[in-house]
Amino acid sequence: MQIQYYGQSCFKITTKPAGRATEDVVFFIDPFGKELGIRPPQGQADVVFVSHDHFDHNNVSAIKGEPVIIDTPGEYAVKGINVVGIDSFHDNEEGAKKGRSTIFILEAEELKICHLGDLGCDLNGKQLEEIDGVDILFIPVGGEHTIEGKKATELVRKIEPAIVIPMHYKVAGSTAEIEDESKFCTEMGNCPKEKIAKLNIKKKDLEGKTMEVILMDHEA
Repeated sequence: MQIQYYGQSCFKITTKPAGRATEDVVFFIDPFGKELGIRPPQGQADVVFVSHDHFDHNNVSAIKGEPVIIDTPGEYAVKGINVVGIDSFHDNEEGAKKGRSTIFILEAEELKICHLGDLGCDLNGKQLEEIDGVDILFIPVGGEHTIEGKKATELVRKIEPAIVIPMHYKVAGSTAEIEDESKFCTEMGNCPKEKIAKLNIKKKDLEGKTMEVILMDHEA
């Protein structure tokens, strides 16, 4: 599985869910529009996931091909990937201010990955149960519109994924009025010095890893 980061909450994931002989399946999560000030994602995809309908997460038209679009909670099987979408809140007032956001849990290549979308509050017991056993966790850390670094760290420690990839924080050129990743890194205490451009990962690479933070450079 290969993971690339475009900034904000947008990732491109390339996987071979049905074994080596099959063609790659490409999916994007939360593609953003050019209003964000950084280069929107581009390329072809088989599936696009949209956690909620805000311009910095829902720019489906940027993606070529005829992707399946999944933008609501539920259970799905698409292109060999098992997906669970879990309803959550974009704020800490049960959606009263900013509405709802969908958490996506995807299973492919024996890896269980979870993208928390624009989570704005703590997770309840049922949500934590669904997320339990996740290998790779994409978690918002920038505050203002989502949980901030301290709350994100608390959640990471509850979930205990093998790998943590922070997202939805201020990157160079972005107009988003949010914090950078430094508060989260201070709280976690184990952020690497370098950011990586792409992450190639297999299930066996996760042996012995607990809550290892990986910082990703966004595609410029």
